Amino acid sequence: MPELPEVETVRKTLIELVKGKTIKEVTVFWPKIIKHPVEVDEFKTLLQGETIETVNRRGKFLVFYTNHFALVSHLRMEGRYGLYDPDLELEPHTHVIFTFTDGTTLRYKDVRKFGTMHLFKKGEEESYLPLSQLGPEPFSKNFTAAYLKQKLQKTERIIKAVLLDQKVVVGLGNIYVDEALFRAGILPDRKAKSLKSSEIQKLHAEIISTLNEAVRQGGSTIRSYVNSQGQIGMFQQLLYVYGKKGEACKRCGAVIEKIVTAGRGTHYCKKCQK
Repeated sequence: MPELPEVETVRKTLIELVKGKTIKEVTVFWPKIIKHPVEVDEFKTLLQGETIETVNRRGKFLVFYTNHFALVSHLRMEGRYGLYDPDLELEPHTHVIFTFTDGTTLRYKDVRKFGTMHLFKKGEEESYLPLSQLGPEPFSKNFTAAYLKQKLQKTERIIKAVLLDQKVVVGLGNIYVDEALFRAGILPDRKAKSLKSSEIQKLHAEIISTLNEAVRQGGSTIRSYVNSQGQIGMFQQLLYVYGKKGEACKRCGAVIEKIVTAGRGTHYCKKCQK
């Protein structure tokens, strides 16, 4: 699933592609993607004549802002957007098409059909699911080491499970949790409340540093991820542990191991993370 760096990269490319374009009509081939409003025809009607003002990100969600509405889009596993000439043949797994008044089309493709779209009146999007229960952004002033310490001390869960929890902090998934824990020298299956203040300070800094570096590299291309212009990310070349099972650790030379924690495949170095 795309994490914060990948979604942020998609957001930036989408702004270049669709900002200022006016929606002429919306075509929906797979109605189950539309979660709000319940009636798909209402979703299509409300967006007719709306101009896309900007595209923001909240955690792993994209938020398209038009004159009057906020369209919250979750890519999930395989969702992706692309701008196409209307005469170009429709590709398989295309489920939603936004046709603009200039003739171009923004197409949403999703092989697994796990993606979702919610349409709200502008300003109400944070009051309802899926955004209403999200924690702070890692780059925001609300995500401090003190905040993280407070969250860790109140739970019996292991540290990886806490960092994957979008109610604690948004945007982190399997890749960047593994990488941040490696950089901080913390075992992924350690009890969260056992971390010392100095370790929490280090982890907080590494979460932000890892995500910032990944954003600069356009995210990680694992499996099928590309941005909205078809470009791959490059952060995978800088990964220390994720997907490196059996390889030598770049820092100490020990073999990278993989276990299952918090229900997820988890990569770590037993020598660097103690």
